[in-house]
Amino acid sequence: MIPVRDGCRLAARIWRPDSPGPSPAILEMLPYRKRDRTAARDATTHPAFADAGYACLRVDLRGCGESEGLFDDEYSEQELSDIEDVIAWIAAQDWCTGAVGIMGISWGGFNGLQVAARRPPALKAVISLCSTTDRFADDIHYKGGCQLTKNIGWAATVMSWFSMPPDPAILGESWRNVWLERLEKTPFLASTWIRHATRDAYWKHGSVCEDFSDIEAAVLSIGGWHDGYRNTPAKLLEGGITGPIKAIVGPWNHKYPHIAAPEPRADFVAIALRWWDRWLKEVPNGAEADPDYRVYVMDGIAPATSYRERPGRWVGLRRWPAGGLARVTLALGDGTLGGAPMTRAARIASNPACGQATGEYFPVGFGPGELPGDQQSDDALSLCFDGNPLSTDLTLLGAPSLRLTLASDRPFGQLAARLCDLAPDGSSTLICHGFLDLAFRDGFETAAPPRPGQPFQIALDLDHTAYRVPAGHRLRLALSPGYWPFLWPAPGAVTLTVSGGTLDLAILPVGAGEPVSLPAAPTTLPSVTRLLRMGTESKTATRADGRFGVVIQADHGETLLTEHGLTMGSALREDWSIAEDDIADARAEILWKRSLSRDGWKVSSRVETRMQSDAGHFYVTMKLAAYEGEALVFEREFHDTIPRNGDTERHDPKERN
Repeated sequence: MIPVRDGCRLAARIWRPDSPGPSPAILEMLPYRKRDRTAARDATTHPAFADAGYACLRVDLRGCGESEGLFDDEYSEQELSDIEDVIAWIAAQDWCTGAVGIMGISWGGFNGLQVAARRPPALKAVISLCSTTDRFADDIHYKGGCQLTKNIGWAATVMSWFSMPPDPAILGESWRNVWLERLEKTPFLASTWIRHATRDAYWKHGSVCEDFSDIEAAVLSIGGWHDGYRNTPAKLLEGGITGPIKAIVGPWNHKYPHIAAPEPRADFVAIALRWWDRWLKEVPNGAEADPDYRVYVMDGIAPATSYRERPGRWVGLRRWPAGGLARVTLALGDGTLGGAPMTRAARIASNPACGQATGEYFPVGFGPGELPGDQQSDDALSLCFDGNPLSTDLTLLGAPSLRLTLASDRPFGQLAARLCDLAPDGSSTLICHGFLDLAFRDGFETAAPPRPGQPFQIALDLDHTAYRVPAGHRLRLALSPGYWPFLWPAPGAVTLTVSGGTLDLAILPVGAGEPVSLPAAPTTLPSVTRLLRMGTESKTATRADGRFGVVIQADHGETLLTEHGLTMGSALREDWSIAEDDIADARAEILWKRSLSRDGWKVSSRVETRMQSDAGHFYVTMKLAAYEGEALVFEREFHDTIPRNGDTERHDPKERN
């Protein structure tokens, strides 16, 4: 138990080298419960680092797992100051040399960068995976100013994850009182996140893009092209970090590279040890001379909602931004891309069915069919601009940049822009996309509704990509005024009028860059779990009662933690629907079930979430129920009605215990 400045104690698991003398240390600090939720993953990293001469710590955040105190919010001042205190505590131990590194994926990738920007003296190196630099513009809550449906999905997930008690095997008889206090103090994060609908001080806190130069520690950023946070490695390279910075992006989803999909996987432990050895042990291994940006260029292949393997090749860019890239600007024409400019304006109206082929914001294994499928159905409901068949392969590398002149017939609107690989057989594979709430065309801090019918210019960078379009294929730019169920829809249907524009592409010339390779992932990994019951998964499109919908069901089965005998289980059901005749009428119903058990002791929770909207408001209800055995021991409901403009001045979410 590690004490922090206010006397609260945080629970840690520590792996140390079986050798005399002090060692550098590696910290991973998360809310995700080291005793059960991350135990399988931790077993594949921290013991290996300890074998290589590092003291490794997995610490649960305050109010999570066996740590004391109460959780308040993601990346809060409380969280970041606690991490600073833990780093100082580690550095002061006689088994530590005083040099500390921090690592993590997603939540741990975020807070690692955020703490690095606070410059704790002992922190020398960071490995941040699948994270972001801007908590509003490019995070799970909002993207391009548009509210992501994952915002409410994430709120439901967080409440479910944090609903489980500490392990009685660690806390003894006090576990139940601790659990009930946590349940009583559960924050209503959905309300907070929806109400902060502009890039205000709430989101600026923890956004390292506010001043990249604050980061002095050596940073290795790792991402995946099939992850929602694919832009961060390039953003960090471009941002002006004071310390050393390198980046790697593979074909992966929201997972560590040694357990990610699709293949080829990479040996994360070997990659990390090269970084730790250089900056924590000061071993002269040349890590600082590696290419700035190592990317996996994916080959264009048939679209699928999952891939076992993604063909392609690794390329190293000595510097990023790279001076050797070619820039190509393609004019939007009368349905064409790269020919003569438009001679007549083109219009596209909202269609609630557009977006059904979207896939998940960050595929992580919670459900089936997480990757975007064939885009033809969405293309048919979009305004499309097609290029000519390519005479040679074309390798895209970087963020395509879109410039448009357009108008909306309503004082609001969204723009979804997708760049697709159109094969000769007509199949359409998503390369990358970008989104913009038109009220934020001049920045995310203040909403400025467009004047109906008045043209204006926008600049929109799509997501970064590294993608080879094969000869004979064509590029397609598809524009739509909505993208459900990826984006929560606008307050009503709109018609967008496009009267001109260009698409700027960064091209990797033939022979540019240098061939690189990453160490292959081991074929077998240490295991501390045993699957007791296999779950089932399904994803079903629905159309009933005048609504388009999709239902996702994922039973994750039951897994035994063999080190200490806990059994954990979970299941998820999501029902997303939108009215055919009213795009503002969207609904999400999400049910999480979760359980822990051991030797006749069992606890479980049920989190029911419902979000609905109309033209003026969001209506959010969450119900948290907790059980000891079959007995209901706690129940609480949360309710809030939130104006579409994100009223942050006054609100009184209703709660009922």
